[in-house]
Amino acid sequence: MKRIFVVVLFSAFVVGLNAQNATQSKILTFEDAIKIALKNGMLLNQQRNNLEYNKMLKTSAIAGLGPSISGTVQAYQTNGNSFIQQQGVVNGTVDAFNAFLNANINLFNGFSQINRIKQADNALDAQLYFVNRTAQDIINTVATQYLAVLLNKELLRIAQENYNAQDKLLLQIQEQVKLGARSPVDEYNQLSQTKAAQLRMLQAEVNQVNDRALLAQTLLIDSFEELELVRPSSWDINEMTSKELELHNLYETALKQRGDYQRAEKNEMAAKYNMEVNRALMLPTLSAFASYGSAYNKKQGDNTALSFNDQFKVVNVRKQYGLQLSIPIFGGFQNRTTYVQQRVNYLNSKATLRNAEVLVKTDVYRAYQNFELYKKTYAVTLDQQKAAEVANEYEVERYNLGVTNFVDYANANRVLVQAQTDKAQAEYRLLFQKILVDYAVGTLKPEDMQ
Repeated sequence: MKRIFVVVLFSAFVVGLNAQNATQSKILTFEDAIKIALKNGMLLNQQRNNLEYNKMLKTSAIAGLGPSISGTVQAYQTNGNSFIQQQGVVNGTVDAFNAFLNANINLFNGFSQINRIKQADNALDAQLYFVNRTAQDIINTVATQYLAVLLNKELLRIAQENYNAQDKLLLQIQEQVKLGARSPVDEYNQLSQTKAAQLRMLQAEVNQVNDRALLAQTLLIDSFEELELVRPSSWDINEMTSKELELHNLYETALKQRGDYQRAEKNEMAAKYNMEVNRALMLPTLSAFASYGSAYNKKQGDNTALSFNDQFKVVNVRKQYGLQLSIPIFGGFQNRTTYVQQRVNYLNSKATLRNAEVLVKTDVYRAYQNFELYKKTYAVTLDQQKAAEVANEYEVERYNLGVTNFVDYANANRVLVQAQTDKAQAEYRLLFQKILVDYAVGTLKPEDMQ
């Protein structure tokens, strides 16, 4: 008996614990969602890594203006004929040690290194703009999915309220049928209406589950964890409807802020300087060089050889310096081919810049026009919902009095639910459209939507 009591008590504890865990959900604010996405975003992290590489390329290009310095140290032993500076050719085992310091610097190479620095600098700026635009891409994606979950939550609430109302009315009609106040056909009509409302509720729940899972996948978080999304307090629909935008100002701002357009500009400049770098391959190169070193050699068993200090510091010291002029004469047109290839890349980058400019203009125009239209749409849905609510109240009253048929009553309810749905969709579409405007202009920032 005691064992059974313990088992029952433990089972009740487990069931209660599972029920508590099931009801608990994690609150995910929009700000937290953005932070998680910016931290876990694969593409953004890849572009950040590429940014570090571009920084190193720029540093290397600047350092290329300085001399190239290298040192060589050798210690070895030779058996057989060897040449010693102080003795000539000797036969035997010779111990040797030498060290040299070499330096080389370009004096003129067609300004290749200067252009290489400019190319690396513009490439670095282009990558920085790419990182910023990638971050905005992530914010836009998360905002879209976050709003979709909030919209589905609102649609689910509307569907649940409609289902509860229809189910309550079904119970009333069933009682009236039992009392003989209504025909059984009214009960079956209402049952069909109730089941249709339940179906819409389940469909809304399916959409919510799918959008929650998609958001969790984007954020790279556990999709098994129940998330409770909170609408930011700053998302004021009244403020959105009163906001006035000016198309030409938006376009001018976009040309200064859009990361993809600025990246195209910098890529064009980088391609231009890279073309000049390869043009320099067809020009003469003048460089200066210098070498300083010394050596020590001693045949084993030769006690007459000079000491290490005498040889290495005095006798065998060697200095060399001079100028070198290299003139390309003929190399199978390889340098020419490389230059033409980079010139084609430059022309292609100019075409890419032109396309980016057209894309910016199109995006800004579309976002602006849609924002203005969605403001009007939202205003229309407000009037639509008010009219549908009044019509439904009258129709319910007439239906309860028995002066209207079920078809008119069901149609009034359907119109009301559709009006509520249209209003919710218009509200969230307007909120999302403002985000699209900021995205099109290139001013989308997470702090602007908190």
